[in-house]
Amino acid sequence: MGMKDQFQDKAKDLADKAKDRMDQGKDQARDRGQQRDEDVERQGQGQGQGARERMDQEMDQDYDV
Repeated sequence: MGMKDQFQDKAKDLADKAKDRMDQGKDQARDRGQQRDEDVERQGQGQGQGARERMDQEMDQDYDV
C-alpha cells in the first residue's frame, strides 16, 4: 500500500467519523425537540385542567349565594 492510499483511507475514515457525528447531533437535536414538545403539551394540559377547576369553583360559588 502506497502513501497515497494511506492518506486516502485516512481521509475517508475522518469523513465517515464526521458524518457519524453530524448524524448523532441531528438525532440529539430531534430528541430534544420532541422532549420539548411533550413538555409544552403536558404543561398546556395542566394549565387547561387548572382553568377548568377554577371555572367549576367559580360556578359553584355563584350558585351557593
